[in-house]
Amino acid sequence: MSDTVLDVKGLRCPLPVLRANRVLRGLPPGTQLRVLATDRASVADFQAFCRETGHALVAFSEEAGVFRFLIRRRANEPEEKPEGPETPR
Repeated sequence: MSDTVLDVKGLRCPLPVLRANRVLRGLPPGTQLRVLATDRASVADFQAFCRETGHALVAFSEEAGVFRFLIRRRANEPEEKPEGPETPR
């Protein structure tokens, strides 16, 4: 299976991460997304995004001003926490 590619070159923070998040939500768990960006801030943005969401930043590189990120979608959606106090059993 080939990776999905998202080209967000020319977009500035926070758009690259927001667009990647939208695409990742539509991908099956465990699949990978390749992102191409030119915003220098995207390096720190994608690191923080993956740390906070549970997606894996598999690799990133830069060549001729283009940053390439490889993100693997997390395996499972986080469980929703019940609201309110827990009932004793």
